[in-house]
Amino acid sequence: MKRSTWVVIACALAVTMADPAAQRVTLSTDLIKDWRAQQETMMRLADAMPESAFGFKPTPPQRSFGEQVLHVAGANIMLMKFLGGKTSAPPIVDKDLSIFGLKATSKADILQALQQSYTFGDAVLREFPDDALVQTVQGPPWIGEATRAKMVYFTMGHALDIYGQMVVYLRLNGVVPPASRRGGV
Repeated sequence: MKRSTWVVIACALAVTMADPAAQRVTLSTDLIKDWRAQQETMMRLADAMPESAFGFKPTPPQRSFGEQVLHVAGANIMLMKFLGGKTSAPPIVDKDLSIFGLKATSKADILQALQQSYTFGDAVLREFPDDALVQTVQGPPWIGEATRAKMVYFTMGHALDIYGQMVVYLRLNGVVPPASRRGGV
């Protein structure tokens, strides 16, 4: 090889080594980063409600706060299964209980279910490289055929919809949501 070719290669390697994050930013790493950030947000929000208010409903036909958390956990599991990963769903699934089959009654159980749903989603996401994330899968009837990436962002969008409702539940109980506290903590 010519000396100029080696110089170009050396410069490219130097730039890559100087900024290792640049070589790791991919669709997969972005999805995992966003999934983990949402996990932290949802866990903090759910944990902010006192256990005594987990049964709180603004009106009788609405879900209780605890049911809202379980709804997110169940939807995370159900929707992430559409990606077609090999990771098994967490053992919180029991088809005889609730809309998504989640059995949990105490605050600790409900938070564990939410944590397990995000851990499951994280494991499923790590199964797919970028080329697999842009492949299409058959989603639920209201989504239809979509890329795996779209299914992940749909799942996160659903959780954010419920997040907005949960913020209202907290405020109705005199609790300032973690993201609204001074410094966001």
